[in-house]
Amino acid sequence: MATTDSQTPAGRKAISFVLLTVCIDAIGFGIIIPVMPDLVREITDTSFSGAALWGGYLSFSYAVMQFLFGPTIGNLSDRFGRRPILLISLFMLAADFLIMALAPSLLILFIGRIMAGIAAATHSTAHAFVADISAREERARNFGLIGAAFGVGFILGPIIGGFAGEWGTRAPFYTAAALAFLNFCYGTLVLPETLAHDKRRTFEWQRANPVGGARQIAKFPMVAWFLVCAFLFEIANFVYPAVWAYYTKEAHGWSSAEVGISLAIVGVGFVIVQGWLIRIVLRRFGEVPTIIGGLLVSIIGLIGLSFATTSWMVYAWLPVIALGGVISPALTALMSNRTADDAQGELQGVKSSVLGITMVISPLMMTQLFSFFSSADAPVYFPGAPFLAAAILMGLALIPFAVGLRRNPPDS
Repeated sequence: MATTDSQTPAGRKAISFVLLTVCIDAIGFGIIIPVMPDLVREITDTSFSGAALWGGYLSFSYAVMQFLFGPTIGNLSDRFGRRPILLISLFMLAADFLIMALAPSLLILFIGRIMAGIAAATHSTAHAFVADISAREERARNFGLIGAAFGVGFILGPIIGGFAGEWGTRAPFYTAAALAFLNFCYGTLVLPETLAHDKRRTFEWQRANPVGGARQIAKFPMVAWFLVCAFLFEIANFVYPAVWAYYTKEAHGWSSAEVGISLAIVGVGFVIVQGWLIRIVLRRFGEVPTIIGGLLVSIIGLIGLSFATTSWMVYAWLPVIALGGVISPALTALMSNRTADDAQGELQGVKSSVLGITMVISPLMMTQLFSFFSSADAPVYFPGAPFLAAAILMGLALIPFAVGLRRNPPDS
């Protein structure tokens, strides 16, 4: 039983707090995407193809830290509560953006990304926060609200970043640092604790690492198979932050402002899908058909995007891509509803670790593909190759999902 019911005034207030936290965090994240290629090029004095490689390595360093520390952070939140973990991660995020704004070299950029990866607890802890105060039948909807809050931030962030980038490559990073620090201050004042003391458990190192956490979650067979599905889905889905700015600037000659506008359009789509449409779809079809339909639509959108030859074709596929926003909240809800109340943080920590693995693999895979097919000596000029690879991975994600359903049907 959650300490605060999400349907009570106090519960709604608590959800509002965490949604605003996620939204501001997403603004900070989105601000830097349009100008990241330009900052890397400025520091390394290379082409977009070369900058994409360094961008992949920066994402790799962030992801390795998230993979290693995700379960630790999740277990710490199960021991000490959600509030302190969220606040510490927000403060470190502000420090990361400031370091990147001042970075004179790639080495300092890497240090900033490593710090951010260690503290990347915001979203996994936010999901555990919402699970604490939500009835099981309400979790998919409330997880969708987290996605919608992220979408709102992702609408505003790239627009701010794209236009701030016109004032210099460092300006968006200073802006992101300020927003993250304000978010930390806000959370210090108003963020409540949602994990009751009788729901907390002893911190155990054998569970607070990727291997130990995976062993615990493996006790829930359906969750384990869904994690494999999530693994393949996230590798594919990460193609957007990994290569979007590089792809649109190289293949279509977009400016930072245009990159920001396109990402804002995607954000609007995700807000509509995760904040409104998902409720209708879940009520009518249920979680399983929603996930399958979302994967199939995403495959179509990725294939279309990979062969887009003009800017209007890219924009035409953005609404289709946004429909894939139903996948993550529905999949998270299925896993959460099959996990004990005192292990929600552990589940989200392991899920964060899985996300960390995908963020290790995907940036390197996607940026290498983009660099190979967009370089001057490419055998075939095909900058959309990463999106086609992502479509294949989305298709493969259907296999473990089907196996999990066969072994443990939703009604069991």
